[in-house]
Amino acid sequence: MIMDKIALILAITGGLNWGSIGVFGFDVVAYLCGGSTSAVSRVIYTLVGLAAIWCISLLFRDRDPVQAEAHA
Repeated sequence: MIMDKIALILAITGGLNWGSIGVFGFDVVAYLCGGSTSAVSRVIYTLVGLAAIWCISLLFRDRDPVQAEAHA
């Protein structure tokens, strides 16, 4: 559960960064980390990519039966 939340936060962060690039032509991660080719930026980009892959699994997971009964 905590891994899901971390992955979602990272994926949202990446989406907002891409939105900033698309709308304003401004890469927030590169700006904050010293350029898009810096080691720190590359680590962040990699973590965001891995988080997005993790989030794909959220689409195919069944809801927890205990939570489903509580919401019914």
